[in-house]
Amino acid sequence: MSQDVQSRIDSMVKGNDVVLFMKGTPLFPQCGFSSRAIAILDHLGVAYESVDVLQDQEVRQGIKEYSDWPTIPQLYVKGEFLGGCDIMMEMYEAGELQQALTHAGVARAD
Repeated sequence: MSQDVQSRIDSMVKGNDVVLFMKGTPLFPQCGFSSRAIAILDHLGVAYESVDVLQDQEVRQGIKEYSDWPTIPQLYVKGEFLGGCDIMMEMYEAGELQQALTHAGVARAD
């Protein structure tokens, strides 16, 4: 995997408070897991950026190496990898995701 892709991913992750690497877009998620991840973030009312990995094959492969995590979606908060859909769901249900976002000082969506 090229350094160029890794540095592009790194700047996306570090340049935004909350980034979701997903299949599709928030309006048109292309898989159930991405759809569920969007629903959680929307329900929490946080501002986030999304990256459609289907639009860029290098990013689709590169993000798996970047996080050492095999699946998409992937959620990053303040540059830190939180997890995929299952972890997001578990954290959300336990109230931990809200706490993590609040603790990180993530802005609410307007």
